[in-house]
Amino acid sequence: MPAKLILEDGTLFEGQSCGADGEAWGEVVFNTSMTGYQEIITDPSYCGQIVTMTFPLIGNYGINDEDFESRSPFLRGLIMRECCKIPSNWRSRMRLPQYLKQNNIVAMEGIDTRALTRLIREKGAMRGLITTGEKAAAELLFLVRQKPLISDMDLVSTVTIPEPYTWENDGPHIVVMDLGLKLSIARSMHKTGCRVTVVPANMEAPDIMALKPDGLVLSNGPGDPQTATATIKTISQLIGQLPVLGICLGHQLIALALGGKTYKLKFGHRGANHPVKDLLRNKIYITSQNHGFSVDEDSLPPELIVTHRNVNDETVEGFQNTKLNLLSIQYHPEAFPGPTDSHYLFDDFFAYISQES
Repeated sequence: MPAKLILEDGTLFEGQSCGADGEAWGEVVFNTSMTGYQEIITDPSYCGQIVTMTFPLIGNYGINDEDFESRSPFLRGLIMRECCKIPSNWRSRMRLPQYLKQNNIVAMEGIDTRALTRLIREKGAMRGLITTGEKAAAELLFLVRQKPLISDMDLVSTVTIPEPYTWENDGPHIVVMDLGLKLSIARSMHKTGCRVTVVPANMEAPDIMALKPDGLVLSNGPGDPQTATATIKTISQLIGQLPVLGICLGHQLIALALGGKTYKLKFGHRGANHPVKDLLRNKIYITSQNHGFSVDEDSLPPELIVTHRNVNDETVEGFQNTKLNLLSIQYHPEAFPGPTDSHYLFDDFFAYISQES
């Protein structure tokens, strides 16, 4: 079935449908990962977005039962150069097109994803609309230009869990605030021996402290951090009461809670191959990233020490405050998909917990 993508600047791409029939709109972004499409599709941070995969063949190892990052996919649509119809992998349980159709995800293939990526890099992330219908380009362009911007939407409330749940263990008790949690973060904590309680983004500070946590992790999530005003207030009340680790959106919210500012990147950082320099260790690590906003370094209070910096564009990738037992990272140390270079950051966080106890 034919499919079309139209961007808010009027650019039209035509290809073939490889997912659900229908129409989907969102902010069109690109991800440079060569593998990990299952984790990307189920990463709640992509809520409100249409994801373009730059690697030319997607779906070649199918969909398995182990690599889901959330209870359901939250992205609006998926774009590929070629979608593999005959996967080959011992863990595969389903073909990618079958999964996309079952989960009502509109997807398309057969377009020049390199040209689309170059356009996004030149003009920035744009609103777009994918359709398998027969509407004219002029009508589609009118529709997409009426859609809200990513900064006008409260997406955290869409992806967070409704009720807390706990993974039992004998180690320290870690509370993870679900702002759009990738389950790999909670798994990483649990595998180290921690008891992990995942709580909704709207849980207030007294209720979190009533759980008697040894540490707090603020997860990744979608959208503009400045829209999460209630969560920012909660974080400001918790900092200093217990060790805190921020990851991705959680990192940005910590900056806002301490009086800093954030801003939108032109086309974001999304992929499994982003170089970051650890300024304290004087080493460069390859990292997994997925964010469209960044912390304004000039706005940070002086008590925060910048610890990590993006090698490509010099943006802030991490900061800390040892007096507050606060550690914050813009990228994904759990890295699924991606390299495991940065797992040492979990050890740094546990050192804060041990020091506190």
